[in-house]
Amino acid sequence: MTSSVRERAILPLWAAFVSAVVGGLALDASFPSLGVWPLAFVAVGLSLVSLIGRRVWSALAVGFAFGAAFYLPHIDWAARFLGDNALNWVPWAALAGVESIFMGLGAVLIALGYRWVSRTMRPGAARLAATSLIAAGVWTSRELIMGSWPYGGFPWGRIGMSQSLSPLAPVASWVGVTGLTFGMVLVTALAIEAARLIRVRAPRRWWALAAPTVLLIVMMLVPQYRTTDAGSFRVAAVQGNGPTAYLDEGARYDVLDAQLAASAAAVGEDPDLVVWPEGGVGLDPLEDANAAAVLDRAVSAIGAPILLNAAVPDGELVFNRSMLWTADGVTQSHDKRYPVPFGEYVPQREMYERIVPSLIEMIGREYAPGTNSPVMDIDGVPAALAICFDVLFDAHIEEGIAGGAEVLVFQTNNADFRGTDENLQQLAFARMRAIESGRSVVNVSTVGTSQVIAPDGTTIDQIGVDEAGAIITDVELRQGTTPGVRAGAGIRGFLLWMPLAALAIVGVLASRSTRD
Repeated sequence: MTSSVRERAILPLWAAFVSAVVGGLALDASFPSLGVWPLAFVAVGLSLVSLIGRRVWSALAVGFAFGAAFYLPHIDWAARFLGDNALNWVPWAALAGVESIFMGLGAVLIALGYRWVSRTMRPGAARLAATSLIAAGVWTSRELIMGSWPYGGFPWGRIGMSQSLSPLAPVASWVGVTGLTFGMVLVTALAIEAARLIRVRAPRRWWALAAPTVLLIVMMLVPQYRTTDAGSFRVAAVQGNGPTAYLDEGARYDVLDAQLAASAAAVGEDPDLVVWPEGGVGLDPLEDANAAAVLDRAVSAIGAPILLNAAVPDGELVFNRSMLWTADGVTQSHDKRYPVPFGEYVPQREMYERIVPSLIEMIGREYAPGTNSPVMDIDGVPAALAICFDVLFDAHIEEGIAGGAEVLVFQTNNADFRGTDENLQQLAFARMRAIESGRSVVNVSTVGTSQVIAPDGTTIDQIGVDEAGAIITDVELRQGTTPGVRAGAGIRGFLLWMPLAALAIVGVLASRSTRD
């Protein structure tokens, strides 16, 4: 058995709550619009310190407080989806509440890891490593579970995604965003354990600080994995700034007219592709002869196909579909793979209608998830698509790269969240995808911010919020697969199951040591 010092909480419960709340707020500040990326380390540190020595129920409460302090401000834009409706706070509170519960449950496991390791190992290098690896691993496991369940998950707020403008971002090209999360939490956990070891043992234990210091330096100096140059591709990315929010009112062709007006700048510029955003037509052009005729004329005038997006019925289903509109009509299409739960469809609709009928009745959309390839061939150039929410899912991006994509094209509609940080948060995710995959990204929004992003994450050009315009530029094409993409599924599988298995093993050993 270890001494009582090792099992005592570092902070009293009231101070643990303060630490957790400040940590949650710091994590939010590490993301755009503030984007102070070093605060992610501060946030993780405050969360871990608040959990050391905690019992199950107090760990659950403290972890929930951290989650609430992060998610409530981080996704406050969710309260904008239903406009000025009296129930607009319900989606925001429900989503933040569910995510906070997950944070609390994961916090229990982290706290148990600290307790069990302290019971089975004496202070020293081995305990420092084991404690830190389990804390970082379980944190990452929690992030992976939250990003995949329930209803497909909500991978918004991953630690690694906060680093799009930091010197740590290139790490994602080697180990993916999940590996970056693990590395950041590991650095923080090692620093905490080093400080605890120094305090408990003696000044000569300053060597323990070498581990987090060296790891952080390596992460900051690692270069981005270089993909191979494959030429260039001229793109016109068009932001119409039309009335594209779910509850916007407008005439039938207002959205289409806005996109057409902004696309006029591409005439005479000889682009290879014109990209319109998600919802950039405002109707189904396959069912509207007037719209189809207008699109035919636009393609002829510009001299390039238009990649557009609309809600399209297909049999008994409706898809959020991107279509390549050419002089011969639609030649290729891709359906959104991950429709947004409670935004683009309602899972278990009958059950939720009994709980909040007036709210669910407002969500009339029922988009089905797509199954077709995200890769389109644009005159010999393979381009991988991600429609809005799809950009958050690692497997979707990896599928596009595996399909030979030399450029990434992201179509999104941020109109439901005008005036919030949602737009900039999503833009940061797009930038991380460019760095992680070593591909240029064309990120086009209905209302902003639209950007063309180079493979190293730098911005080539942009159109700001609530502006209409077109970015016409040559983007780099790249070939080759980064290790972070190639090994992404394996890294996620390892970091999901191995920390939980290690925690279980340590728990069994701790139980035996207690009985002995």
